[in-house]
Amino acid sequence: RSLSRLKTDYLDLVLIHSDGNDLDILNNTDCLETLKQCQQDGLIRAIGMSTKTEEGGILAASLMDVIMITWNFEQQDKQALTFARTHNKGVLIKKGLMSGHASGNNKGGIESSFRQIFSQPGIHSAIVGTINLGHLESNCNLVRKILEEQSQ
Repeated sequence: RSLSRLKTDYLDLVLIHSDGNDLDILNNTDCLETLKQCQQDGLIRAIGMSTKTEEGGILAASLMDVIMITWNFEQQDKQALTFARTHNKGVLIKKGLMSGHASGNNKGGIESSFRQIFSQPGIHSAIVGTINLGHLESNCNLVRKILEEQSQ
């Protein structure tokens, strides 16, 4: 039904959302098996999990294509990032701006947060919410500037 509504034959990426019980979800539910079957059937190109624990991130990276981990000034899932990077898995960052608390002078603000995230080898993208188009444009311009500086 989702494919029909989206007017496509496949989804690029589907992530399992964790309630904090990463290992239980991966080991004791049919989520992984179902996604793998959909992937084999060509309905999904890449599968992964948004994890809440280091152990869950490592296990998810060992079993799937992509992990979504937390990376900010207060929490960094370093072991999961290292495992994913050494095993050529995709890494998405969540809570990179600390659920909006990185704005202003907190820990250097948004620019410092983006610099910290995108200076890490193996991080491919960050999921960042916004409240308006101007906010989105500002964030995109800032990330573009940081990435351009890093490539020089």
